[in-house]
Amino acid sequence: MRKDYDQKKQPVVLVVDDDIAVRLLMCESLEQAGMIVKEAENGVEALSVFKRVSPDIVMLDVKMPKMDGFTACSRLRQLPGGYDVSIVMVTGLDDVKSIQRAYDAGATDFITKPVNWPILNHRVRYLLRAREAFRGLRRSEARLTQAQRIARLGNWDWNIVDNKLYWSDEIYNIFGLEPHAFGRTYEAFLELVHPEDRGYVENAVDKALHANKPYSIDHRIILPDGTERTVHKQAQVIFDETGKPFSMHGIIQDITEHKKAEAKIRFLAYYDVLTGLPNRRLFKEYSIQAIRMAQRNRSKVAILYLDLDNFKRINDTLGHNVGDKLLQKISENMMAVIRTSDVVARIDIVARTDSENRPVTSISRLGGDEFTILLPGLTEIKHAVLVAKRIIKCLGLPVKVAGHELYVTGSIGIAIYPDDGEDLDTLLKNADTAMYHAKDAGRNNFQFYAKHMNELTLARLNMEAELKKALERNEFIVYYQPQVEVTTSTIVGVEALIRWEHPKMGLVSPTEFIPITEETGLIILIGEWVLRTACAQVAAWHKAGFNPLRIGVNLSSYQFKQGDIVKSLKNVLAATGLDPQYLELELTESIIMQDTEETIATLWKLKEMGLNLSIDDFGTGYSSMNYLKRFPLDTLKIDRSFIKDIMTDPNDSAITKAIIGLAKGLGLTTIAEGVETEEQLTFLRKQGCDQIQGYFISRPLPAEKLEQLFLRSNKAKR
Repeated sequence: MRKDYDQKKQPVVLVVDDDIAVRLLMCESLEQAGMIVKEAENGVEALSVFKRVSPDIVMLDVKMPKMDGFTACSRLRQLPGGYDVSIVMVTGLDDVKSIQRAYDAGATDFITKPVNWPILNHRVRYLLRAREAFRGLRRSEARLTQAQRIARLGNWDWNIVDNKLYWSDEIYNIFGLEPHAFGRTYEAFLELVHPEDRGYVENAVDKALHANKPYSIDHRIILPDGTERTVHKQAQVIFDETGKPFSMHGIIQDITEHKKAEAKIRFLAYYDVLTGLPNRRLFKEYSIQAIRMAQRNRSKVAILYLDLDNFKRINDTLGHNVGDKLLQKISENMMAVIRTSDVVARIDIVARTDSENRPVTSISRLGGDEFTILLPGLTEIKHAVLVAKRIIKCLGLPVKVAGHELYVTGSIGIAIYPDDGEDLDTLLKNADTAMYHAKDAGRNNFQFYAKHMNELTLARLNMEAELKKALERNEFIVYYQPQVEVTTSTIVGVEALIRWEHPKMGLVSPTEFIPITEETGLIILIGEWVLRTACAQVAAWHKAGFNPLRIGVNLSSYQFKQGDIVKSLKNVLAATGLDPQYLELELTESIIMQDTEETIATLWKLKEMGLNLSIDDFGTGYSSMNYLKRFPLDTLKIDRSFIKDIMTDPNDSAITKAIIGLAKGLGLTTIAEGVETEEQLTFLRKQGCDQIQGYFISRPLPAEKLEQLFLRSNKAKR
């Protein structure tokens, strides 16, 4: 095995000569030197043997029959493997013309006859070493070419003195050119550079030539077919001994795909995927830049914080897919409004003075249904007002999405730099505060920030924190307001009303804390606590021997729409032992008119449990008469706003009469809330109102004081 391996490593020499004596001597000399020798007596035979043995070197006589050495040499070079083989011409001719002809035919070297045999072996070994060196060089070049092809990278040289460019094959591939189609000058290269980048490239080259500094730049090129590519270019200049530049060397790499990947990564990092708008991160960068410019220019910056009104209802009703499409449409519409706004156009002119031509005026999506609009370079606050009005108007237009025509409004808060804050976090917080005040003001409007808003917001946050602890600390109590039958003056029911007795704030009105409990979701836990407490109290009164009473408890929309309100109420009744006929659930019109078919089904389930159902504050909302007759209701409660001026306002008295008449027609009981005078009671009795509730009878009282009222009432009747 080892012998065979060594034999394979031995060089193979093909000796071609028509003189047998010369062949024998040459074979003997080369074999003694450890080489394998093959023979051929003419050029034709040499071609055949070459194909068979693939020699490392060919000793080729010039003068031979059938095919001379010059022709054989030329033909050998055309065979597979012939390009790399060393071909030595053996000739007795010593004229220069024959030697030149040998090289033209492709000869590597030549030896003259008579042959100096001792030198022959050394000559052949030298040629074999040279051949291996050239082979190694070509392999290195091939690997380099392959690596450059994979990396889409090529090398180039520029002879500055002659203005001649050399490009490797890969650069031609990058530029989409054939070598013959390129002028190979610096000017010809510049013609291929994107017109917008040409000055940038020339400037980099000039700096390198005059400052003796390498450069590394990215720029675009235009291919013959119009395709645009991005390349990375690096170069350094070579100077002569006098300090004059005479050549430049460098590389060019196609980084088009890399730039596309970078752009995609940047988009994901700086833009909202759903709408394509700048996200919070980019908004922050733009805003900080705008504030810095405003500091230099002594101008103002406006930040508009926009929140869509009741957007959650669309997601809950039509699904998130429709909600996402609606957000996309709204974003497109608002972008169009901003682009076409004369105000924004004027602002941009100021804003771009020192901004590296980046678009500063922008609309961004912070997440969900929250957006910000940045208006830099303001000279007058009224410009922010005009933009806010146009956005509000834009949002008020109907939007068609997935076969639905949807109407969305928005609330906008506006904060101004430096009036409302000198840093972005403060401005954004204050714009957010102003936006919530816009919502409190009825939505579909804008509000400027004012300092007192932060005080109110802080108080609200403190109350929210205290509310979360109130249940644990047993700070809530239930008050009860009697409901009296008009014809008998008998207490037939009570309404449960929650109160919050805070250790420091004292007795807090429900109008202050109930909206916060609804926003935070605490209303569900607190509402259930009120239900349990009220039902347990009435059950205890019944057990103590007081007259049977009906307890009215308000249900919020959050409670009504929670997982399973029917199951929850069954658990409360089972735990407290209260007979269902003594519990009346009070619902507002806005609750029962949402998802009416589903609401009707739920109300019937509650009715089947034996509960009483009441519409609270009737007349202040909107009820379809068609649906009203389908609801399994027991009571209509006339809102106190109609009772207050019933004796002085003809409209209120007419509405009250109508409600009582409607209730009688539907077979429902009427309860008038807020009754405070004898005159009001007389009017209601005359119109046939069934029951009254209000300060004329009693204020809401804690349980122990109400018991005293029960006792006094019973004594009076005796």
